Amino acid sequence: MLKALIVEDEYLAREELAYLIQEHSSIEIAASVEDGLEAFKFLQEHDVDVVFLDINIPSIDGLLLAKNLHKTARPPRIVFVTAYKEFAVDAFELEAFDYILKPYNETRIIGLLRKLEALEQAPPPITAVSAPAAEAAPANRTVNLAKGDSIIVTPCDDIYYVEADEKVTLVYTAHDRYVMAMSISEFVSRLPADSFFRCHRSFCVNIHKIREIAPWQNSTYIIKLYDLKAEIPVSRSNIKAFRQLMHL
Repeated sequence: MLKALIVEDEYLAREELAYLIQEHSSIEIAASVEDGLEAFKFLQEHDVDVVFLDINIPSIDGLLLAKNLHKTARPPRIVFVTAYKEFAVDAFELEAFDYILKPYNETRIIGLLRKLEALEQAPPPITAVSAPAAEAAPANRTVNLAKGDSIIVTPCDDIYYVEADEKVTLVYTAHDRYVMAMSISEFVSRLPADSFFRCHRSFCVNIHKIREIAPWQNSTYIIKLYDLKAEIPVSRSNIKAFRQLMHL
């Protein structure tokens, strides 16, 4: 059974969230606290699987608390619950599991709880900071993508390719495009290396989505993908590695 901590200084919001969790899931509420310092002390002595965390709380604000929890050996999943839309990007950068706006939408909460329970058998995410060695860290099979005020937990297999666009990175799935406020190198580092290939300094492609490899100028290739019309170049500096990877 999953265990949760609620960190919320508003009594009514705290009680409403606790009710929704108990009413619509089997998640056990280990404790409810009112400020960041109290939450930090609790988490030093108790393990929980998920923290429902307000941002504007006394002692230690929610973002700072999440940043510290993110560096622990067994970081809980963080679900931000807040009235502020403007912190969604900051929450994404901390790899929050979700970002819920107040006042609570019951249907939205139920969907979140179902996602959490579906992941009950999966281990908590391990960050590069907490891993004893980079090569020992398991491949991430999901990645957080920002969409408006929400954070979408997306299977990496749903991503077709990634493209650098000046100071942001564009992430393409079969039906959507996400704009990420980070470099392509930073985003690609979150993807499983066994499925994605950096074919160009501006492109990274999911090798399992490749439909066709066509000759291109200077003895290189253009990659065509299933479902999408994009044509992705392979740079000359990466051509040897690409040929080996694709057995060309």
